[in-house]
Amino acid sequence: MKSRITDVLVLSCFVSMGGMALAQNAPIDFESAGYGADWTWTSFENDTNIPLAIVANPSATGINISATVASFTALTTGAPWAGCESQHGSDIGPFSFDETNCTVKVMVYKSVISDVGIKFAEASSDAQPEVKVANTLINEWEELTFDLSGSIGAGATGIVDQIIVFPDFDLVGRTSDNTVYFDNITFSGQAAGPDEPEISASTPTHDPANVISLFSNAYSDVTVDTWSAAWDVADVADVQVAGDDVKLYTGLVYAGIEFTSLPVDASDMTHFHMDIWTPDPSTDPAAFRVKLVDFGADAAYAGGDDSEHELSFTAPILMTGSWIAIDVPMTDFAALAAQGHLAQLIISGDPNTVYVDNVYFYSSTTGLQDEQNLNPDTFTLEQNFPNPFNPETSIRFSLIESGRVVLNVYNIHGQQVAMLINDQMPPGPHTIAFNGSELPSGSYFYSLVVGSHTAVQKMLLIK
Repeated sequence: MKSRITDVLVLSCFVSMGGMALAQNAPIDFESAGYGADWTWTSFENDTNIPLAIVANPSATGINISATVASFTALTTGAPWAGCESQHGSDIGPFSFDETNCTVKVMVYKSVISDVGIKFAEASSDAQPEVKVANTLINEWEELTFDLSGSIGAGATGIVDQIIVFPDFDLVGRTSDNTVYFDNITFSGQAAGPDEPEISASTPTHDPANVISLFSNAYSDVTVDTWSAAWDVADVADVQVAGDDVKLYTGLVYAGIEFTSLPVDASDMTHFHMDIWTPDPSTDPAAFRVKLVDFGADAAYAGGDDSEHELSFTAPILMTGSWIAIDVPMTDFAALAAQGHLAQLIISGDPNTVYVDNVYFYSSTTGLQDEQNLNPDTFTLEQNFPNPFNPETSIRFSLIESGRVVLNVYNIHGQQVAMLINDQMPPGPHTIAFNGSELPSGSYFYSLVVGSHTAVQKMLLIK
């Protein structure tokens, strides 16, 4: 689950005028939990006035790995100044420009070079000065900066409550219909993201019989001696997020999580899982690292049979302001000679503030008899892993009862690109491999239909 993920903010820029607190609802990020996606947008001067669409990010790479963005198609039969506008009032909300918030930035993804224009209007529809900036890149995300200082004190009241966007302002005239994607409209003075998660990480659904948990409200935990060893460089606190117990690490350079008194025998476990959330920047060179240490058969540190392996997670897997599920096969810890005497879990890197939840090992391999006893309480379709992926990923789902299962993959245009299952299947958990080697990079959706039940998830292929 996610709250205001990636670059989504809950912070607004405040100014004071006549004793009235004014704030713009921003950044406009078009995420379901953010601003813009559920606003009332109206297209104008674009011939048939195709509505503004909220779509999957066409290229979640570079400076913009947001899940969803706005899409506006400027028609050749439309006016050069064709655009879209929010509804007056509660969409962006009433606010005034001053020196603290008059620099506005917009991310755009365009196939042509042309001006992008923005302006703001008062409740009376009186518009303030329009500012235009041309993009310099095509077919990749670029952030444009607009100087709105000319709007300070402008207009009859100086209070605006509507944003107007001209995604393809081309006075020369278009030679084709141009689809422009725009996202992350921010105002100077805003912070980089929320300071803490507003919702908890997703509750694990693995059967407890197949889990060894170090820390999770969903399971009974084994003994952990310390979540911050004497030799580490980190501070840890027990906090709650939406009623769920979470470990909060601050000042993290490296933290030693030790269970040396009762080493964990994870020989039968196939995967390691950990959920993390950070408010810190996650772009290159930020990296979050996870190391497992096995003390060997003598169960003693430096006894001659120790082994360890460290994995590193970077953008786009590592994201700011979002719960990230690190869910990796134990085979990825390739240098672990064995996993029967695991005694340490070491986390390190930059970000330095990290919320940690649901730390456990699990087995995804069960026999037929086990599978029949693992009927889930609900119909579920899990997030694929890894995600983003290249070119292979796994899709997991659970069935309440046996039935015909249809699992398809679609591109962002709704076109089916793969059929993975169309067959009768028994109840319980299932894992299906998907190979996207024949597909271009981009966002895709996978849809599971079982009887009257339907579930859809999004995934990202990056090559």
